[in-house]
Amino acid sequence: NERDEIGNDLPPDYLTSVKDGGFYGWPYSYWGQHVDKRVQPPRPDLVATALSPDYGLGPHTASLGLVFYRGDTYPAPYRGGAFVSQHGSWNRQPLNGYRVVFIPFVAGRPQAPQLFLSGFLNARNEIQGRPVGVVVDKRGSLLVADDVGGVIWRVAAAAQRGAASSLGGRPSPAKLSFAQAQN
Repeated sequence: NERDEIGNDLPPDYLTSVKDGGFYGWPYSYWGQHVDKRVQPPRPDLVATALSPDYGLGPHTASLGLVFYRGDTYPAPYRGGAFVSQHGSWNRQPLNGYRVVFIPFVAGRPQAPQLFLSGFLNARNEIQGRPVGVVVDKRGSLLVADDVGGVIWRVAAAAQRGAASSLGGRPSPAKLSFAQAQN
């Protein structure tokens, strides 16, 4: 989750590897060596060493939750990839985020995000929910915490009964849709 108030399209949130002793810019720069001129006093010495992230997740998605899938109930292409909850940001028009994406990895490198769980915005672009955290339960299903809907969603592989349900018997956000896991 990056900083705000630079504009609708800057800076992008990102996924990156963490290098021992690496400096990633905060608060002096973003996306490597792009100086944030609002920060005073500047630190050009640090900015010169700032590392660029591995992969962009879009501007103001508020990508807050991350979990690598180590379960075995989803199809093989999901194993070893990452689920990212995108909470959505208060200060971008049009709205961005409000979903869960899946990021496959090939040879240890992130690939293009794939939409996994949506429906947190309705057809009028009104917020119905905001996914904030993701974890994998002991059965290999993805749990998604929604801090607007006040529910935890359990997303199970299609072969499991009750694949899309909220815990606690609470009503679902309007028109939640779930990616179909292909076998």
